[in-house]
Amino acid sequence: MLPEEQTPTVQSLMVIIGQLQEHIRALEEELSRVKNLPKRPKIRPSVLEKGKHKDDDASGSTSGGSDSSSSGKRPGSKKRKKQLIIHETKVLRPEDIPPGSRFLGYQDYLVQGLRIFQHNIRYRRARYLTPEGIYLTGSLPEEAQGTHFDPTLKTYILYQYHHQRVTQPLILQQLTEWGFDISSGELSLIISEENNSFHDEKDILLPAGLASSGYLNVDDTGARHAGKNGYCTHVGNERFAYFKSTDSKNRINFLEILRGRHTDYVINDHALEYMKAQKLPKGPRELLSQGEKILADSSQWQNHLTALGMIQQRHIRIATEGTLIGSLVYHGFPPELVIVSDDAGQFDVFSHALCWIHAERTLQRILPLTDVHAKAVEWAREQIWQLYEDLKSYKQEPSETTKYEIGKRFDEIFLAKTEFHTLNLALKRLYKNKDELLLVLKRPDIPLHNNLSERDIREYVIKRKISGSTRSDEGRRSRDTFASLKKTAKKLGISFWDYLLDRVSLKNQIPPLPQLVANAPP
Repeated sequence: MLPEEQTPTVQSLMVIIGQLQEHIRALEEELSRVKNLPKRPKIRPSVLEKGKHKDDDASGSTSGGSDSSSSGKRPGSKKRKKQLIIHETKVLRPEDIPPGSRFLGYQDYLVQGLRIFQHNIRYRRARYLTPEGIYLTGSLPEEAQGTHFDPTLKTYILYQYHHQRVTQPLILQQLTEWGFDISSGELSLIISEENNSFHDEKDILLPAGLASSGYLNVDDTGARHAGKNGYCTHVGNERFAYFKSTDSKNRINFLEILRGRHTDYVINDHALEYMKAQKLPKGPRELLSQGEKILADSSQWQNHLTALGMIQQRHIRIATEGTLIGSLVYHGFPPELVIVSDDAGQFDVFSHALCWIHAERTLQRILPLTDVHAKAVEWAREQIWQLYEDLKSYKQEPSETTKYEIGKRFDEIFLAKTEFHTLNLALKRLYKNKDELLLVLKRPDIPLHNNLSERDIREYVIKRKISGSTRSDEGRRSRDTFASLKKTAKKLGISFWDYLLDRVSLKNQIPPLPQLVANAPP
C-alpha cells in the first residue's frame, strides 16, 4: 500500500481486520479441539537426500562420501530382488580391445521394457467344393469364433475398465490412436454384454463363500441405476467379496441376496421361530404352519398370503423375511454364521455382531459444551479403546476369567453416570447392544470391526464416482460381477490380468474362484 493511501481510517480498518482474522483462527482451533478433528498437517521438506547434502557440505564434493553416493545409487532406492523373465539378450563389447586382454565375463545391466503394437491376424479359410456339391471351409480357432478381437485385446479392455477404472471414451480414444478399428458399440459389447461365463462364476462365488466361512462382513452404498436411486450390497470376508446391486436396501432385499439363485419361500422351524421373535401374532403363525411348506417363487408366495387372508403390511413383511430365512437354512445356509455390520437394521439377522469402530463414532460425534463435558467424553472414549484392546488380546488367548472381567468392565463403562447428560444417553444406547458388541466373547474367530467390508466397497464407490451410474441392466450386472471377481482374486493372491486372460482365451488353467475360496485355509 502506498504511503498516501494509509489514511487514519484505512489504518484503523486494517487493525480491525487483523483482530478478526486472529479471532477466526482461534475459533477454528477451538472447534477442532471440541470436535476432535484432525489437526492441520505440518508439511515438512523432504529429508530423503539430507545425508547427501551434509556430505557435500563437509567434503566440498560428491565423491568420497557415503556408500550410497560412492556407488552411484540414489539414496532411498532399494535393490531389485524380483526374478524377471529375460526376453532378449544383447552382448556389448568394448571398442578397441588391446591385444592380450583377458576376458573376465559379463556385467549384466537389466532394462525393463514394454511392447505395445497391433498384431492383426488374417485367417484365410480355405474353401472346397466336394464332388457331391458340398462346400467345406476351414474352421476358425475357438477363441476367434464370433469376434474380430483376439483374447489379449479383449482382456486389455476389460482390465482397463474394471481394474484400472478407465472410462469407455478414454479406452476408445486410446485404441483408435493405436490404429485399432473398433467402435463405441463394439467396446460396450465387450465390457458389458459378452460376460455370461463371468456372471456364472460370480453367482457360484456366494454359496461357496457362505459354506466355507464362519462369519460375513456386510455393508452397502448408493448405486444409482437408469436415473433412479439404488443400492449396492457387499458380502464377504478375507476369502471372497460379493457385490449385488438392487433397487432397495431393506431386510427382505438382503435375505434375497444371500439366497442367491434360489427363488423359493420355505416355512420351517427356523422361519416360524423368526416370526415369533419378531412378534408376528399367533393367528397368522398358525395359519402359515398349517399350509404349504415350500412355495416355488414370489408369485406363489403372494397368492398363498392372499389365500390366508394376510393383508397387513407388517405381517406380510415379517412372514416374508421368515420364509426367506427358512429358504436359506433349507438350502444349507449355516444358522450359526455371524453377520458383522455397522448396525444397519437390514443386516440384523442370524447371529449379529456390531462393529466397535462405528460404535465409538457415536461418542466422537458428541459436541461438548464445557471443559467438564470434554473431559467426560475423553474419559469414555479412552475406556472404550482400552476395552477394545483387551478384546483383541482375548481373541488371541480366550479364557473364562478374562471373559467375565471384560463383561463386568463393559457394564461399568456403559452404565456410568457422568456430568454430561448427552454422553450418558449415548452410552445407554450402546449398552443396549451389549450382546452384539460382546459376541466375540463367544466367537473369538469373528472380527471386532467392519473395516474389511468398508475397504472392499470403497473400490465400488471409486468406480461409481469415475464412471457415473449404470444405465443398462447388463451394465449394472457386469459392474457387480467384475468387482466381485477382482476383489476375490486379490484376496486369493491371483493376478487379475492373468485371471481375465485365462478366461477370455478359454484356457481355464486357473481353477474356478469358488473352488479356491472353498479350499482356502481358515
